[in-house]
Amino acid sequence: MSPSYSPAKPATRSNFRLPLLYRNTDSIPCRFSPLSYTPPEMASKLFPAAPRVGRQLFQQLPKSQCRAFSAGPQLFSDALAVHRNKPSNNPTLPFKFNDQNLQLIDEILKRYPPQYKKAAVMPILDLGQRQHGYTSISVMNEVARLLEMPPMRVYEVATFYTMYNREPVGKYFVQLCTTTPCQLGGCGSTKILEAISEHLGITPGHTTEDGLFTFIEVECLGACVNAPMVQINDDYYEDLTPESTKALLTALKDSAIATDKSVKVPAPGPLSQRESCENSGGLTNLQDPPVWNPETMMRTDGALDAQQ
Repeated sequence: MSPSYSPAKPATRSNFRLPLLYRNTDSIPCRFSPLSYTPPEMASKLFPAAPRVGRQLFQQLPKSQCRAFSAGPQLFSDALAVHRNKPSNNPTLPFKFNDQNLQLIDEILKRYPPQYKKAAVMPILDLGQRQHGYTSISVMNEVARLLEMPPMRVYEVATFYTMYNREPVGKYFVQLCTTTPCQLGGCGSTKILEAISEHLGITPGHTTEDGLFTFIEVECLGACVNAPMVQINDDYYEDLTPESTKALLTALKDSAIATDKSVKVPAPGPLSQRESCENSGGLTNLQDPPVWNPETMMRTDGALDAQQ
């Protein structure tokens, strides 16, 4: 029996029939059957044509019937998981902790038994990043030397946690939460992302030409009730709107340029009228005084006093 498909004739939705290899015993097209139903000599002839048949059929389908796995754009990580030597970041560049951080390291190591001092790798990496500006390969090697641990173990920690910046960042590290609560809360993080990109002139994963701002997208920052929110260095700003976000960035830029403290930067926390995370619409329950009297809820027969 010869297959019903002829390679010379283009497959369309009207004349397309799958070969016997890909048809069920009830002759219903587009249902796959096990290979054991087809003789081996036919399988060797039909399998090379299968990918071509699938592509031709897919090209004939209307776009309304073609559904992708994801409706959003493809996003990539801001940094490689591996190190690449470059003039500004390679093992030949020296790094040493300053005296102040060495004192802090001594205090940190006192919290761990001597045989487990490698457990302090994360806080000491953080000290190195704060001193150097980012976690370079030289910072990692110095931490490994101080803790007497293999450098590879330090590399594994630094490449696993996204809080360690292995590339230089700007003076203000803008980290916008774009997870589901921030996308749904308030005006939505998408509008905040557009406002930041428009105001700074950069897209996520880039730094401004003056080196003041680095902008990236991050996962949940932990204040979902005050969404949308952004973390700038160690400060969290919540209840954002496009207008308040641009005003915040302007104030930060002016404060970096000003030689005095005349520029007032908004305090961290909600940029709305909320104090913390209370309902912005006011109380919705527990508005009436309690209906019970504490005095009537206590025993008066003296039984409790007798037990004492």
